[in-house]
Amino acid sequence: MGYRSELESRLAKKTTKAIIDYQMIEDGDRVMVGLSGGKDSWALLQLLDVLRKRAPIRYSLVAVNVDSGYKDYKHDMIARTCESHGWEHRIEHTGIGDVIEDLLDADDTPCSLCARLRRGVLYRMATEVGATKIALGHHADDFIETLLLNLFFAGSLKAMPPKLVSDDGKHVVIRPLVYVGEDEARQYAKQCELPIIGCCCPACGDLSLQRQRAKRLVMDLETEHPGVKVSMLKALSNVATRHLLDTRLNPPAELRARVPQSSSLPGAVAADRSPCRLDKGAVAGKAGGRRLRILQAEELSQPS
Repeated sequence: MGYRSELESRLAKKTTKAIIDYQMIEDGDRVMVGLSGGKDSWALLQLLDVLRKRAPIRYSLVAVNVDSGYKDYKHDMIARTCESHGWEHRIEHTGIGDVIEDLLDADDTPCSLCARLRRGVLYRMATEVGATKIALGHHADDFIETLLLNLFFAGSLKAMPPKLVSDDGKHVVIRPLVYVGEDEARQYAKQCELPIIGCCCPACGDLSLQRQRAKRLVMDLETEHPGVKVSMLKALSNVATRHLLDTRLNPPAELRARVPQSSSLPGAVAADRSPCRLDKGAVAGKAGGRRLRILQAEELSQPS
């Protein structure tokens, strides 16, 4: 059974690679997809369903939507779409929107608090539906933007993990779209004719929010230097911990020489004092000319 398009084939391969790289889904898993109605969660649900029919292992899917209680939120359209595709689903109605208004100051942004409250509901729902994994639709751009947000505004060098265990040890959260770009998720959701439904939060899409500023920065960098996003995502899996300032990673008291002083090793002094010969072909410019003169002087000083 082939894929319906080149785009679906490419995204299926990227999602499969993420699932394999981080051992996200196992045989017999019941995967609960957090379905907000946005492009990313729709793309994730569709891709996991496509892969489910081709995978060498068996797993089931259930979509769970958390209705925050905002007026005009089209949770009924989410339900109808899931039914038309044969996807098992649950709609959980909450008063998160009212809670946020009561807790936040006028100048604060609701996004982080909303995410925490919704996550709590998802954990509860995962227990109710018997889910062994919770799949979220964060894509590659989300990982990169979160890295920049923590770097610029939180004084922390971190992004988000592709797989994590909740603090209470009861739930495993996975992010299978870690290798999929936001533009790809948008194109795929549109190609599959899935309805994009906004959360109806008054702050949604506010361009003054820090995440939106980080998003614009990444877009500008990618325009000027194509491949920057790929490099930044790769950096998250290529961490040189010895080159950071965190003393928890590199306790100063443990940084000691592991080899005795060179003077106590036979032949070490002679090796250290041997002249450094430069490659004449690599010498260029003003500084290079000085090095060439040094090289010539060393050669003249050597016995014939």
